[in-house]
This record gives sequence, structure tokens and C-alpha cells, in this order.
Amino acid sequence: MEESKSWNRNQKWVEEIEYLKSILVKTDLMETTKWGGIVYTWNNRNIIGIGGFKEYFTIWFFNGVFLPDEKKVLVNANEGVTKGLRQWRFASKDEVNEKLVLHYVNQAIENEKNGLTIKPEKKEINPSEFFLSKLNEEATLVEKFNAFSPYKQKEFIEYIDSAKQEKTKLDRFEKIKPMLLANIGLNDKYRKS
Repeated sequence: MEESKSWNRNQKWVEEIEYLKSILVKTDLMETTKWGGIVYTWNNRNIIGIGGFKEYFTIWFFNGVFLPDEKKVLVNANEGVTKGLRQWRFASKDEVNEKLVLHYVNQAIENEKNGLTIKPEKKEINPSEFFLSKLNEEATLVEKFNAFSPYKQKEFIEYIDSAKQEKTKLDRFEKIKPMLLANIGLNDKYRKS
């Protein structure tokens, strides 16, 4: 059985991470592991994560942009890229104020209850001329393709258009053609029913 990968930087901050956990157990959050890290959820929604980095350990708030941050402790770890996530960094256990941590975490839970979340931007995807011309060779293909959800359409388009050579695009189109006709999405075999 393959061992799941975990956040390897946590070893440097074992005592500090355990201290944060001892505080977070006093909230309504559920601890889980996602992406190899420790994540806390409420109602199956990601609220915060905790982990260690080279120079600090941190609590990150998935929708921290909505927190009032009265004490000015939150930072945007990737300015200009990260929209909602905010980090609270600590260099030692002594910097962790339990009462303040609980205040911020409970505010984050309330924000989630009130529906304050950043919705991911939907990227418009336009099929290439190649893809459109192959689809238009048969009216049935257009009809079948249009019957798929936008998400599944996007998977087909990206599969074809990510090929660099025309021959590869053609090979890929020939592979998906029977799938289109049979109403089978590109990745349906990997999806749980």
C-alpha cells in the first residue's frame, strides 16, 4: 500500500503545529488532510489550513480576504495572484495568541456561514479552427458535442488543441469521435458515478 505524501516541512515545526491543533480543536472545524497538508473544514468547506515552511509556520485562511484583520496579522502570500487566501505567519510558538487565533478562526467560520467566498473565475475556452472544422464534417458530431456540459466540452477541446502537431490533433480527434457519438465524456471512465 502506498503511503500518502505529507507536508514535509511540518517536521521542523512539530511542537508548534500540535499547539495550533490544540487551539483549533476548540472550534466547530473538522480536521482533515488535503493536498498532503492539514486542512480544517466546516460543513465540508475548506476554512483554514496549517503547516510549516522553511522560515515560519502558518495558518492560512482560504477566504481570508473577507476577514476584518483588526490586528493586521494577515498577509497575501502571492500578491497579484492569490485572490482570497491569506496567511498568518509565526516564527515561534510564543507568537501564537490563542484568544486572537480563535477570534480570527471563528470569524472565518461565520464568513463561510454567510456565504462570503471567492468564486473561481470561469475561463472562456474557444475551440481552434481545426477542432471546429473536424466537428462540422458531420452534423451528428456537432449535435452530440453540443449535448455535453460545458465542462466536458472543455475537456475535449483542450485534449485536441493542446497537441502541437496537426497529425497528433488528427489522431486525437479520431480517438474521441466514437466517444462523442456514444455520448461518453473524455474522462468519464475516471469519474465516480
